[in-house]
Amino acid sequence: MTCGQIISLLEEQSPESFACEWDNVGLLVGDFQQEVNSIYIAVDATEETISEAVEEKADLLLTHHPLIFKGLKKVNTEDFTGKRIIQLIQNHISCYAMHTNFDVKGMADLAAERMSLTDCQVLEETWQGEEGPEGIGRVGLLPEEVSLSACISRVKQAFSVNTVKVFGMMNQNVQKVALCPGSGKSVIGRALRAGAEVLVTGDIDHHEGIDAAAQGLAVIDAGHYGVEKLFIPYMAQYLKDKTKGIRITGQPVKQPFLFV
Repeated sequence: MTCGQIISLLEEQSPESFACEWDNVGLLVGDFQQEVNSIYIAVDATEETISEAVEEKADLLLTHHPLIFKGLKKVNTEDFTGKRIIQLIQNHISCYAMHTNFDVKGMADLAAERMSLTDCQVLEETWQGEEGPEGIGRVGLLPEEVSLSACISRVKQAFSVNTVKVFGMMNQNVQKVALCPGSGKSVIGRALRAGAEVLVTGDIDHHEGIDAAAQGLAVIDAGHYGVEKLFIPYMAQYLKDKTKGIRITGQPVKQPFLFV
């Protein structure tokens, strides 16, 4: 299959048109006509990731986060993004990103399923479709009311994380959950307006966390990567189901930082 044919399959799952205006998704490096026999899937297109794709003899690197986000004026080895682009081109590897379009069309519902949430509604509407609003994050109900401590255990199990950062009282009861994979600072107000009792997300700073808790919204920060790494196995299975004869490899879990 060509890179363009693979992209058509990816667009069936998450059309590029569903990405936010500020985002940069799609084929960021490469050739639509390139033959693809091997695909490597990761969250981020780091130098380490690209080196692994080279070792795997991948023709296409599929990532959640875009390799190129801001405008580039130069592509050379003095710039870390330029260095990555050059490494991809030298090794004939195309690079495709599914970011906020996947957040809307895949990540939110997948994460909600992991948490066993019911009666889900869109947390942040980004698109009005024929079947109703679509967007980033979900607000839904746990099967029963539980303590925040028990909810933390559910989050750890659902997303296979060992540690989380928590704002709130361990003995407070929660059932209505706001869920925003990735960075959730901007949705705290939306979660409060939706009546959520706990927000599960990543990238929550000190002030956002304590202010949310002061307003009655507990926060479980499972890490930006901690929740979004579910992109890798999901897309690996999706492509295995949609293609034949192509080797699909998902990057092993690689936490971007350590607690020591």
